[in-house]
Amino acid sequence: MITQDKEHYAEELNNSIQYLENLGYDNIKADTDGYETPKSFLKIGSKIEVTPDIVAEKEGRKHIFDLSLKSQKPRLLKSKWLFLNTLSQLKSYRFRLITKRGHYKFTNDIINDINLDTVKLLKI
Repeated sequence: MITQDKEHYAEELNNSIQYLENLGYDNIKADTDGYETPKSFLKIGSKIEVTPDIVAEKEGRKHIFDLSLKSQKPRLLKSKWLFLNTLSQLKSYRFRLITKRGHYKFTNDIINDINLDTVKLLKI
């Protein structure tokens, strides 16, 4: 989810955190109130900052989660996902997308557009 959508989808982010806690993830960092903020990355030459929505650990492996919800700026969302996917491959993390009913088609269309078929979806 991009920065402009954070306030609009705050409830979905909290529901996703609860879901991950129920699945056994620990050391959860989230870009919301009440949780430590994950590490942000700054794009060189601009003021664009990329912050994963949720970072958690399970069985000693770090997982990066991003919420896939309908957005007015899908191009910015695509570049964020490509960056997070590349970062997770370099650092041997796992990258997952969390989506919910009503947003499946939007998510699948973006995944197909950027050839990100290796990313797993968590459907809540």
